[in-house]
Amino acid sequence: MKLRMIGLLAATAISLATAAQAETVKIGVVPGAYADSIAALVPEAKGAGIDIEAVEFTDWTTPNVALDAGDIDLNYFQHRPFLDNAIADRGYKLTDIGVGILANIGLYSLKHKSFDEIPDGGKVAIANDPVNQGRGLLLLERAGLIKLKEGVGFTGTLDDITENPRNLEFTEVEGPQLARVTADVDLALGYPHFIAASGLFDPGSGLIYSGIDDRRFSIIFTVKEDRKDEPALKKVVELYQNSPAVKKTIAEAYHGNDKLYTLSWQH
Repeated sequence: MKLRMIGLLAATAISLATAAQAETVKIGVVPGAYADSIAALVPEAKGAGIDIEAVEFTDWTTPNVALDAGDIDLNYFQHRPFLDNAIADRGYKLTDIGVGILANIGLYSLKHKSFDEIPDGGKVAIANDPVNQGRGLLLLERAGLIKLKEGVGFTGTLDDITENPRNLEFTEVEGPQLARVTADVDLALGYPHFIAASGLFDPGSGLIYSGIDDRRFSIIFTVKEDRKDEPALKKVVELYQNSPAVKKTIAEAYHGNDKLYTLSWQH
């Protein structure tokens, strides 16, 4: 009996010590595949002594503001060109410590079955941030609907449109909200993970996609520069990239359509 009691006390002491050593990591995310995959990681992280607390944002500005202010420990919602633009604009001392999902983007219409049906004066919804707006404009150019100044690439804006033969009217919208306005316009830029999360229509119904081979648009884990070597933060990335639960959740978030995403760390 005495040996049994000693064993129980030892087990309790170990449990309490583990709990005391657990480190909380607050991760800023946006709805959809990013938030869902971080949530799927919680049990494994807990087993490794890390308590993940997901903080969900509905826009693409606040996560970097919160990270810079120290309100969260890292965020997972943006690609490197977006971060570079935010650093240039706000002077943030932020960097990335690993890659995650490479998400496709597409042009969607719930009113028309082809670009030929887009009418003169048609309404187009596009992202309002510089980098993602540029990516959307490149898709519109590939679709033959507009022409851009030569060489602007993904940094292009509406001011860089040199030809607009159908007199398309553009509405700038926060990226996460584009899925919700698609039904109200003739054509909209769309992000499959947000579309899937909204449940409003099929994320695989795009008229054209950006392609999934451009690694620079992979979503990254972003931290403050002076915290880039912290073991707990690096461990979160390692666990994420090796988690079967994360991979399963990502696949489900994209409706099992592997044409809409790739796992960047595997390529």
